[in-house]
Order: sequence, then C-alpha cells, then structure tokens
Amino acid sequence: MLLLVSSPVFAEPAKVPVSSLAEDESVEEIETSAPRQPQEVDRDTTGKSSGNTGTKTEARPPQEEPSKARAADPEKIVAPDIDLKEVAPVPEPVESAPQENVADDAPGAERNPYPIASGQDNAAPPATEVQDTTSEEAGAKTEIPVEAKPFSLLNADVLPGTSTRLAWSPGIQIAGLSQPTPVLVVNGAKPGPALCLTGAVHGDELNGIEIVRRVMYDLEPEKLSGTVVGLPIVNVQGFQQGSRYLADRRDLNRYFPGDPAGSLAGRIAHSLFEQVIRHCDMLVDIHTGSLKRTNLPQMRADMNNPAVAEFTRGFDGMAIVHSSGGPGMLRSAAVAAGIVSVTMEAGESLRIQEDQIEAGVNSINSLMEKQKMLNRFFVWGDPEPVYYDSHWLRADHGGILFSDVKLGATVIQGEILGIVADPITNEQHPIRADSDGRVIGMAVDQVVMAGFAAYHIGLKAEVPGE
Repeated sequence: MLLLVSSPVFAEPAKVPVSSLAEDESVEEIETSAPRQPQEVDRDTTGKSSGNTGTKTEARPPQEEPSKARAADPEKIVAPDIDLKEVAPVPEPVESAPQENVADDAPGAERNPYPIASGQDNAAPPATEVQDTTSEEAGAKTEIPVEAKPFSLLNADVLPGTSTRLAWSPGIQIAGLSQPTPVLVVNGAKPGPALCLTGAVHGDELNGIEIVRRVMYDLEPEKLSGTVVGLPIVNVQGFQQGSRYLADRRDLNRYFPGDPAGSLAGRIAHSLFEQVIRHCDMLVDIHTGSLKRTNLPQMRADMNNPAVAEFTRGFDGMAIVHSSGGPGMLRSAAVAAGIVSVTMEAGESLRIQEDQIEAGVNSINSLMEKQKMLNRFFVWGDPEPVYYDSHWLRADHGGILFSDVKLGATVIQGEILGIVADPITNEQHPIRADSDGRVIGMAVDQVVMAGFAAYHIGLKAEVPGE
C-alpha cells in the first residue's frame, strides 16, 4: 500500500524592502529632529541665567534628605567588593521578584538623594551637614559628616567605597541558553549622583564597549563621590553575531522604555530600563556611526531642554550637535523619566579606533570632574562648537564614493566633498557642500546608491539669547 504524504507548506518569509529599514541614529535622528528653539534668557537676582524654552522638562521629585534615606532592604544581598582590574568569574544574576513599573514619586521608589550639579554655583554633594546642636551659645552649629549610602541595584546592595560586578538578565531567553549581561558598579566612599554608561546597545558598535571599560576600570571607589554604573555590552545577542540588531532583527534603540508584554526588543528594553536605568540620575549612551559611516566625536543632545543643555557643558573636547531625539531611543525615554541624558557618537562600527576611544574617555572623565564626582587635576581644552543645526548630504547617483575631505574638515559652500564614479561608464558625479560648515559625520569610501547619506554637515547657527 502506497502512502502519500503531503509535504509541509512553509510560509515564505516576508521580504523587508531595503528602503524601509531604518537608517542609523546618526542619519534618521538628525533628519527627524525638532529644530532648535530660540531661548529666552532671564536673569535672577544672583546674576545666574536661567534658560526657558518652549519645551518644559519635569524635574525629578525633591530628593530625600540624606539623614532620612531608607535603610538597605534586608532581603537583598551585599555585593562582594571586587577590584575590577583583577580577573574574576562571570557574575550570576540574583533572583528577585518581578518588578512592576514604579512611579518616580511612589513610596519606596529607589532614589539617589543627591542632586546633579548644574552650573558653577551648584556645588557637589556636601561632605558635611550643618545642624543645630544644644549649646550655651545661641545659634551654635556643628558639622556632622554626611555618609554615603549603599547603592541598590539588581537585588544587591553595593556598599560605599566598593566596586563590584553584577549581572542583568531580562529572563526571556531560552532557559538553558540564557546568558546574563555583566553590569559594573563603583559606589564611591562619598555621597553623590549616579551616572550610567551604556555601550553596544547596537551590537556592532565596539568603540563604546572600550570607552565604558576604560572609564570603569580606572575609577577608585575611595576617591569617588557618587556612583558609576557601566554596561559595556547591552546587546549581547548582536555583539556575538557582529550585528547591529537583536535576534529578531529589531533595533533595540527604537523600543525604550519598553513593553513587558511586547516584542522581544520591547521586553528587553523594559527590563533594562526598569532594573538599571531608572536607578540613575544621569545617562551617557555611547554609539558609533553605522552602515559604513563614521562620526566625529560628538554629543547628541536636545538643546531645547535646559537641564540637558547645561549637562553638555561638562564634556570636554566634544562637539555638541542639537538633536531632539526620536521615539523609542534610550536617551529620549530616559529624559522623559527625568534622567538627564545624552548620546555620545564616536567613530564607526565594527572597529576599535584609539583616537575616538581616547576622546570618549577624556570627555566622560571631564563630565565626572564637572559634576564633582572626581577631584582630579584636569586641564580643559578649548571649547568645541555647538551645532544647533545640521543636515546630511545624499548622493544623487550610484557608483563608488571617493571622498576628498576628511572627518572634521571645515568646508565652504560649493566645495567638492567627494566624487561618485560609475565603474562601467566612467561618469563622475561630484557631491558639493550646500553651505559653509564642518564635516561631523561621513560615509567611508564604498559603493553607494542614489539617496545614500554621504556627508553630515554641522552649522553653527545663530540663536537669539545665546
């Protein structure tokens, strides 16, 4: 008897048109960015300027007084004190109950009780607290030292003056193949704000990994005021495959703050945001160019946001590029949650570039010095420009791109930036600057098609009140 077995019918995978794939942040973010708004400058009685823009940012709720800070949760473990310069086993995640979304002002919400320094008149977290004491002399005061508190993260308490390795896991991988993501934490011996550094949200962006590693491994807990949390590799799945994306081909940096019942990207974003990002006061999310593009070391920041604009003053040696950010980006979600955030761009993907890494490390160290987290002898360089306006020039023809300018070059309107040569017909099509400016991002020499973003031109626009 002959049995006829029908072959299974598999649905043909949906084809994603190349034109529908999102371009990297360095292109899409700029072209969809809200323009820089004129800034009204008010002067208070102290002579300090306070910028008011049409975009209002809700400040984080008033911080808890140091003397009233909550005691460490007795159910949490005490994280081991590890010298990050020494080799140690990979940390394992600490089991904890699933966390619900906690409002910033809800009772029991984790808070660092020390505000971010902004401006030269806002000093670092006080080393002493002045209180009235009983004395025969009226008005006599004494100075009582303010002690640093344990930093609670990932169901562990990191004691003051210690450093450790923790592990974050969204808990949604195949159980037998799950792999935790290392989280480095240095909790200073003195009180201060909490700074978070994230690298490789796109798995192929290697410069950020090395920037985070060097910054974290150079910190000495006994000399630090506040806490620094470093995630060198956020997107481990993409990193292992040399890919920008997650395993589901989604861009993680388009899904924050995430959705616990959403796609894989949405769930990972939600887990990271709730378990790590919300515990911090400041965030520097480190990226590179992608799709064979390279970026001059720069900070992307929403300069319409006064707190963010002030924050950018701490980065030495970095050009500032105004970008309002797009939906789903980590820094946009963080700012919406009251966490002062910027994106650092440095170099190109799939490469380790020493000059770009050094620039990134230097700028983050200068930020920590500006925020009074470090007390180092730091020589500030000449201020880099702030580019309130920028745009990308695109190729109008397909062919092989040959650039005549280098990254960081100053260009004038009409100048030839590069040539697109047709290898078959030998036709050559120049790409010319459409305005005076500076090349702050560009494509590396490669095969391009019509419409490919080739040169990012930064303009030092005049803004009233600046």
